[in-house]
Amino acid sequence: MNGKSHLKLRCLAECAVFVALALALSYLKIPIGFSFGGFGGSIDLVMIPLILVAYRWGLGWGLGAGLVFGTLKFFFAGGAAVNWQSMLLDYSVAYMFVGFAGLLMRKKGLMWLGALIGCFGRFVIHFISGITIYAVYMEDIFGLPMTNVWVYSALYNGSYMLPNTILALIVCIVLEKVLGKYVHGEDLKA
Repeated sequence: MNGKSHLKLRCLAECAVFVALALALSYLKIPIGFSFGGFGGSIDLVMIPLILVAYRWGLGWGLGAGLVFGTLKFFFAGGAAVNWQSMLLDYSVAYMFVGFAGLLMRKKGLMWLGALIGCFGRFVIHFISGITIYAVYMEDIFGLPMTNVWVYSALYNGSYMLPNTILALIVCIVLEKVLGKYVHGEDLKA
């Protein structure tokens, strides 16, 4: 097996392991206590393995791993959707956008920024889903009457994405310090 084939196989294996880890982590979540229109969010660590894949292997592999994870999460980890469009947006596409962390592939000291980009990408997709699909479920948030779908979607999705983003940033900063050689791909150079 030549070097390129070996690296591709290693990448594929690592992506599979990190998708499986993200799926396992999806069962360990903290409900945030807000439930709007029968929907809710939670705080979890599922984006961390996806960010690691994207940061270590790049944009294409990150997008692919996120797409696979999001689809598996819907079917095997209690996904809820009102229609097929919400399933695609809130699971497959939203987690695929976490892969945009791969835009900063192996840039030393910038894993946190890659994580921020990936988290923001996921938020944007949830926001779009909120203003296009879930607007019909708009209700009061935090005791405030909601009349604007844009504000509703931003508050609802921000209520769980902001804590998840902060958690992802903290964990990624620590991981880059502790596992810097791994996340920067120094173990791949032979």
